[in-house]
Amino acid sequence: MNRKILLTTACFLSLTIVNAQVDSTTEMTATLRYVGDTTKPQATEFYKPVPPVVTPGKKYGDAPADAIILFDGKNLDAWHSDKDSTKPAEWIVKDGVLTVNKKTGGIITKQRFEDYQLHIEWRIPENITGSGQARGNSGIFLANTSLGDEGYELQVLDCYNNKTYVNGQTGAIYKQGIPLANACIKPGEWQTYDVAWTAPRFDAAGNLTDSARVTVFHNGVLLQNNFALKGITRYIGIPYYKAHGESPIKLQSHGDPSEPISFRNIWIRPLN
Repeated sequence: MNRKILLTTACFLSLTIVNAQVDSTTEMTATLRYVGDTTKPQATEFYKPVPPVVTPGKKYGDAPADAIILFDGKNLDAWHSDKDSTKPAEWIVKDGVLTVNKKTGGIITKQRFEDYQLHIEWRIPENITGSGQARGNSGIFLANTSLGDEGYELQVLDCYNNKTYVNGQTGAIYKQGIPLANACIKPGEWQTYDVAWTAPRFDAAGNLTDSARVTVFHNGVLLQNNFALKGITRYIGIPYYKAHGESPIKLQSHGDPSEPISFRNIWIRPLN
């Protein structure tokens, strides 16, 4: 009797395993699942969702077809003052270039974003003076969480033969993420940041569920590789998170006395 029970049990388990191979659904990601017999190639071949066709720019840095243009060299219609959202941005637009106006403060996008791809080009003036943090200082607040310098800052600075603290140099996530390299070129030449930003997530009670993450290429060189932020970036004090949703992007007007820097060709692709 025991032998019959053993054989019956073995047969049942064998059938269960076979059925599992044929009918099982195994999670691969949040949206893709293996379905069917995973010993066959078809089980791991996916046809949906179909990625959208996006026409790229004709040359590097050109905005792809689905990008939102934040600055095309003509005007600042996409921006407002960082002091008052009802006031226009008052930086200087000339010959297709946007230059910081240190008398009026920073500028903030009118539109808010969550996850995105950002392209921005910037130039340290050829006649730059100063040293350390007082040499071409600015910042890109990847999510500006209130009026003023609050949020998550990607540092802009002249670090071409200019030393400063490493978590505050060009390409740093300010006071948090030391860049993997110094890819600065000499003042007077245009430089690029290409950024992939994933905003933090919070639950209904305002508790953090997923940290913000960022990947940054500077002049084609990887500086931040899916870096997880510890919270908002702070000049003094420890970073922390406080709940927020979609946020605008800010370009900083820093208070150092060096000559103002310039920007051009700013576009963004929302990813959600």
